[in-house]
Amino acid sequence: MKIIKNWLLTGMVFFMVSMAFSQGKITGTITDGQSSLPGANVIIKGTSKGTAVDFDGKFTLSTTTNTGEIVISFLGFDTKTVKFSISKGETQDLGDIVLVSNSNELKEIVVKSTVIDVAKDRKTPVAVSTIKAAEIQEKLGTQEFPEILANTPSVYATKAGGGFGDARINIRGFSQENIAVMVNGMPVNDMENSRVFWSNWAGLSDVTSAMQVQRGLGSSKLAISSVGGTINVLTRTADMKEGGTILTGFGNANYIKTNASYSTGKMENGLSASVLLGQTLGDGYVDGTKFQGYNYFVGLGYNTSDDKHSFQFTFTGAPQWHNQRSNAPTIATYRKYGTNNEPDIRYNSDWGYLNGEEYSFRTNYYHKPVMSLNWDYNINDKMKLSSVVYGSWGRGGGTNGAGAIRGNRFFADPLKTANGLINVDLIRNYNSGMPVVINNVSYTRAKINGLYESSNSTSNNSTNGISQIASVNSHNWYGAVVNLNTKLTDNLVLDFGVDARTYRGIHYQTLIDLLGSDIYNANYSATGATNNDINNKIRSITQTSNARPHGNPFFNSDHQNKINYNNDGLVRWYGAFTQLEYSKDNLTAFFQGAISQQGFKREDYFKYLTSDALSSTDYENILGGNVKGGVNYNINDNHNVFVNAGYYSKQPFFNAVYPNNASLVGENLTNEKITGLEAGYGFRSAIFNATLNLYYTTWKDRYQRTTDNATDNPGGYYDFSGITEVHSGVELEANARVTNKFKVNGMVSVGNWVYDGNSKSNRYDFENNPISGGTATTLYLDKVKVGDAAQLTASIGASYEVFERVILDANYRYSDHLFASIDPGRFTSATNKGTLELPSYGLMDAGFSYKMLVGKNKDKSLNFRLNVNNVLDKIYIAESRTNIFADDFISGTSGPTYASTPGRTYNGVADANQVFFGFGRTWNFTLRYNF
Repeated sequence: MKIIKNWLLTGMVFFMVSMAFSQGKITGTITDGQSSLPGANVIIKGTSKGTAVDFDGKFTLSTTTNTGEIVISFLGFDTKTVKFSISKGETQDLGDIVLVSNSNELKEIVVKSTVIDVAKDRKTPVAVSTIKAAEIQEKLGTQEFPEILANTPSVYATKAGGGFGDARINIRGFSQENIAVMVNGMPVNDMENSRVFWSNWAGLSDVTSAMQVQRGLGSSKLAISSVGGTINVLTRTADMKEGGTILTGFGNANYIKTNASYSTGKMENGLSASVLLGQTLGDGYVDGTKFQGYNYFVGLGYNTSDDKHSFQFTFTGAPQWHNQRSNAPTIATYRKYGTNNEPDIRYNSDWGYLNGEEYSFRTNYYHKPVMSLNWDYNINDKMKLSSVVYGSWGRGGGTNGAGAIRGNRFFADPLKTANGLINVDLIRNYNSGMPVVINNVSYTRAKINGLYESSNSTSNNSTNGISQIASVNSHNWYGAVVNLNTKLTDNLVLDFGVDARTYRGIHYQTLIDLLGSDIYNANYSATGATNNDINNKIRSITQTSNARPHGNPFFNSDHQNKINYNNDGLVRWYGAFTQLEYSKDNLTAFFQGAISQQGFKREDYFKYLTSDALSSTDYENILGGNVKGGVNYNINDNHNVFVNAGYYSKQPFFNAVYPNNASLVGENLTNEKITGLEAGYGFRSAIFNATLNLYYTTWKDRYQRTTDNATDNPGGYYDFSGITEVHSGVELEANARVTNKFKVNGMVSVGNWVYDGNSKSNRYDFENNPISGGTATTLYLDKVKVGDAAQLTASIGASYEVFERVILDANYRYSDHLFASIDPGRFTSATNKGTLELPSYGLMDAGFSYKMLVGKNKDKSLNFRLNVNNVLDKIYIAESRTNIFADDFISGTSGPTYASTPGRTYNGVADANQVFFGFGRTWNFTLRYNF
């Protein structure tokens, strides 16, 4: 028996040794010609045997075949095939394998679901730019998420007031309300007004694997509001390569960021998981804009053994609060609190100190978790079903001041200190009955029925005070997108799907801080009118709420007191879409069609008695949709051309359906009509890529509401109707690999965005009462430039590997033909001066990166990154809310002008304009450990 066992053991050892010597090995290093590409996939062609590249770019792959090919693929790079030939038991080192960068391409290895519409280079006929995860991680730093797109054509991104997450983006002259934002195939624009608040997505940059901006009508099959473009964000998947990251970073203004993530990779049982937790906090570059935010991401995945089913579950959120600069000061005010007549660009008029602690009247707080489940089902070789089911629960709002002291609101100059801050201590002292001095006059507050009673009234009296309130804008949102992809022939692919959503927006105001008062009388509006809440005639309250995000995403706010208004906006969306794509040889063509019905319903608990039919309206259903198509032709391996065209019939926003915050459907309600035409040319080679685009877009029957900045109408607004805009332009984007260590990229875009014909305007106060008797005013807008963005942008950047894994990079961005926002009061005459043009400016950014390989096998890394934004500390006006020209009269219709009066202009701009300056020099340093 012992002899038999020995023979068996010897035989097994001999068999294993024979197998080991019969296997060969393939090794190599994958780079982009400048640095390694960790995470790239290497697979033996025709088999399922593969591996992932380590952090040094190296790979080792065993094979039992003597000859064959390996296929290397990586996000944003051309797939490369390399032959191998080895003898049994030997190792062949293929050396450095350089992948060619193609920043406009997302590979199928990343995008598996057909509900995610990403554009493919030299195939999808749309203008597109792609930002890879590595660039976002390295260069974003303390910038806001949309600012990473600032160096792509026709994109204008600003920090607005400068609060954490308050940035905004404009594409081809269209504001972000008319730019569709998609996350893993889910539309995330608010269903009432299509807004996107980036503070709600503050953690998105940490979990993004790639971001693609499609300018123009884009390739999305859904009937979404992509007038200016579509931003597609792809987040990390649960089946990422096994490993994790620990990050810490710090920067100017006490900026601190930490996060940690880990992914299991796809395990043998088909399960996978990925998690991330992080925190960001700081004082803010702008004075009085402290912030604190958290972000979390949980991803769970499962693939069946036969690869027919793939499930991806994600749950992510970013609870945050941040103090804001909501009111745009005038240039004169910035200079008043600056030095040597230079503006203090950090000045903020919305805050002060209370008992030595920073106190802001304008704080935004929100928690908007999103949960989704993606299911991809490979029915057979020709048919695939993809779907995503999602839910979002937003909770939070923004604070403001209510009431007045002797007719002075919280931001009035008589209530400010010598350095321009709100004297919050004075407000609290007055509210609590202590004597205070305002404009050299002593005042003491009077009681009502033995109590210090505040309200929303701004009238000049001896009894009212100032409180802090919050406008709450919560929501419950559920939706699903289902798409069936069928390969009809070798050349024809048909998609058909449905898109359904339901949304309830919850809107009211609540009391945050009495600031020393005893009670708040909720029956008064700002005009002093009584019975603000028609269903509750007498309402005096003391209960306050907290202006901080709630950790529970399903937090029920029914217990909070409601003041000034209380209503819900309900939106239902039913849509269907289809796409037919033809692809053969060098030709690709597609046709898309989509139809949607939006239903709008309003429930009001304040303005109407519960017995009134207007307290809960029926759904106002409006039909809309789009058709679009395009053709791409690859002339050869280097050249391609494309054209596309489309037409949208876009439903108006909620405030157009129910104007004036009332439950009556607006008159002459009509869809907005958008027609887009585009043509493009592309050149691709191993060392140089370039894309040239031409576009022409018309936008008819546009509805818009803007803030009235007049001092005699605080909180008021304008409604526009019948607006037509024409946006046309040319875009050029290029990048070059001069050497393996030196890369250059650049872009230039020139637009001509103008109004076509005149429009109508109605002016309202903050309680929705019409001003000027409700008579519409003609606005003479024909040929006036569309404002709020730069119509010429250009940038050039370069990176150079000084030593191995030590990289320096810099970028210079230029903005010109920058026009202010439209001020309606300046276009009531046919002889108006048009839109105010602001001074052009250029900004330089620079960075330093170093990756240190660590660990026993050098398969881990320490990554050091230093970013410096606005290196030259350029002072510039990023946007203006008003249109006051230098040759305008300072007062009335005659007398001195701003230009003729010394000190009343700044860089040629009248100092009465309300503006936001951009940030000066900022910096941040990040240390990331990858394992």
